[in-house]
Amino acid sequence: MGVGDKFENKAEEVKGRAKEAAGSATGDEDLKNEGKADQASSALKKGVEKVKDKANEVAEKLTGDN
Repeated sequence: MGVGDKFENKAEEVKGRAKEAAGSATGDEDLKNEGKADQASSALKKGVEKVKDKANEVAEKLTGDN
């Protein structure tokens, strides 16, 4: 996972937490749910990037490329 991807995912997670907190504070369920969705999206992207990183590591070991 590139540094830019990590930064974007973290920013999305933080934005989601802020939306969820704001929605809770104001009683806005839509905003709260949007925040939760942003956080879930960020977590999914992190998981996909980790799988890609592992696949690349395995491929490098198999091919001897470093």
